[in-house]
Amino acid sequence: MSSQFDVTVIDGTPKAIAEKQLIKDTNGKITKYVPPAYLTENFNRPVVFIGETGEKLGRSIGLKLDWYCLCLDAYAHSFRKDHEIFKGPFPVKMTIETKPTPEDAFHYEYYLGKTTPKTLPMWRVQTKGYISDKGFRIGMVSRPWGFEDSPDAEAISSGVCAKTLDAVALGRHGNFFHWGFAASPEYMTPEAQSVLANAIVYISKFKDKGVIARKYLDRRATKEYLKELKYLATREAYESNKEMNLKFDQQMLDDKKKAEEKKAKNEKLTTWEEQTLSYQPQPKQSFEDFLKESQKDLFSKFGTNTTAYLEYYDQNKDYFYAEDASYVITVDQDAKSLGIPNTDKRLLEKCISLLEKGEDVDKAKRILDRYTLLDFKTVQEWRSWFEKNKSRIFFTQSGGFYFMVNTYDESAEGNNYKKKQPDVSYNNIKTAETDDNNAVSVAAGIVNRGQSKEIAVKVKIHPGYHIYAFVADVDPYIKTELKINLPAGYTKVGDLKKPSFKYFSDSGTTIYDGEILFTQEISGTGNGEATCVIGYQCCDTHICFPPAEKEIKVDL
Repeated sequence: MSSQFDVTVIDGTPKAIAEKQLIKDTNGKITKYVPPAYLTENFNRPVVFIGETGEKLGRSIGLKLDWYCLCLDAYAHSFRKDHEIFKGPFPVKMTIETKPTPEDAFHYEYYLGKTTPKTLPMWRVQTKGYISDKGFRIGMVSRPWGFEDSPDAEAISSGVCAKTLDAVALGRHGNFFHWGFAASPEYMTPEAQSVLANAIVYISKFKDKGVIARKYLDRRATKEYLKELKYLATREAYESNKEMNLKFDQQMLDDKKKAEEKKAKNEKLTTWEEQTLSYQPQPKQSFEDFLKESQKDLFSKFGTNTTAYLEYYDQNKDYFYAEDASYVITVDQDAKSLGIPNTDKRLLEKCISLLEKGEDVDKAKRILDRYTLLDFKTVQEWRSWFEKNKSRIFFTQSGGFYFMVNTYDESAEGNNYKKKQPDVSYNNIKTAETDDNNAVSVAAGIVNRGQSKEIAVKVKIHPGYHIYAFVADVDPYIKTELKINLPAGYTKVGDLKKPSFKYFSDSGTTIYDGEILFTQEISGTGNGEATCVIGYQCCDTHICFPPAEKEIKVDL
């Protein structure tokens, strides 16, 4: 649908092209949530997302338009007045008002590192907002930290909300524009109507200029998180938290008393009043327990020595990095030993130089693997890549703590996140050659993954042909299905991991082509065979073969 137009404005949720997945361990505990997919990663048509739709449709493809807070009201502030969307092509005369700073912003002074002003210049976007008009639709702001750490993203404006003054209300990531204000044009000021029209024109320039750095984990810690950790290591933070809890306790006890008096008179209670009847003040937290909670493992090292925490964070600020865990940030001892900040591309050159000299080879390989999406096997390949791209290399924290290349060329080495997914052992699973008469070949095998094993099913599809990943209700094709039956003594761990898919039609049907891989983690012991049965329909642009089914045995 979008290919027929300059810009698509999305203000609702279409049907998903891939359903959400909950990955569970052997105990049934959810270890990973895979969000539903609405767009493919190579979707590069210009889009404007309204309100929270950027979060819903963008999560699965790693957009920075994530859900920081569904709390955006009617006014914009901290805007870049010189940005194109405020200039044209439709003329804009911005009426600026001086208004009180949102109360919640004062809670984040430690984060911004400066005194919060009592008032701010503001610009009215909507004639109504959820604060003044009960039940009105609420807008969404995205997380600011790391938003602009890649050349494909820009923050344009914040707005009145319950978060920091730099929360992103208007912004762009690749070919996607985030218009976080949720009112329809009917409830926008005439000035904002013009700016929205300008935003549509502006994003149209980014056709075929897709996303480079992808934020798959919305709660990934960046080095901005160190500000919060430092603040939480102080008595000031403890006293502030204690005071806030005391105020809350007193307010709740007052509300509880009023509800009890009302109940004693047999008067009808509201839902909130009924809830207050069961309220009990929480036990008071000691400073030691506060630090244990906020500083975790560091408490055993520094105890209540607040100065030691601050020195630790300052001394190591150049070497912290985050892996795929929610708000966990760690010192990289490898980078620290070389004395080069892990965001500085001189670190790459140093490691390549170590490989060339045959010095600290293991350390150099660890660093290159940790901070790039590359898997070169020779030092000559590393050197050639670095020299070719060094003027275009940038570092993204929100995008995974990787050095990447500033280019929209999808074939360029260095930007392919899938490089982190394959395992060389999958290469041992060989499919047969294909041709026009045998367009699909299937092979399967066992892959050892340390403490666990995977059954891997590889499917090779002849060039020009495809099989179906998802089939819309209106289409007559057959969806690809894989069933794996295990012998006694073995169980499946989590769900079947499916390969990425490609666009096929506007109906929502998607396809697989080329070579794809399904994997299923298993656990257990014993002899026997797993039976893998894959059903599919293979087509090209002219014909569809009858549905087919292939069965492969895997010796466990």
